[in-house]
Amino acid sequence: MSKNKRNKHNQSSMASGLQKLEESPMEPIRLDKDGNICIRIVAKPGAKQNGITHISADGVGVQVAAPPSEGEANAELLKYLSKVLRLRKSDVILDKGSRSRNKLVLITKGLSTTDAVKALIQTQIKIPPHT
Repeated sequence: MSKNKRNKHNQSSMASGLQKLEESPMEPIRLDKDGNICIRIVAKPGAKQNGITHISADGVGVQVAAPPSEGEANAELLKYLSKVLRLRKSDVILDKGSRSRNKLVLITKGLSTTDAVKALIQTQIKIPPHT
């Protein structure tokens, strides 16, 4: 590859990298290009009970009362989120991260704004007791 071709290739790679950064906002709850609501989840399987621990730039922290084996924690996570968001289980889909603690969940129907989702999630945040 000639020097000019390499420079053009590097420039286009850098441009696509910048574009990816712009497309991934820091908000853990956002709309995707298809109008679905996306929620970044930081899952904590094996907890005593289901609960939402926090909302941060990393995602929504959700502790799940199921072990991380054979998809049990994923199923419990989707069931719990559908209950919190007052949706049918079929409207809450695990899009990415089936084998990771970092997951992407899609809301396909039912709620139309990210503010509505955030408000419902915030009502469930467990505040640890002060010791």
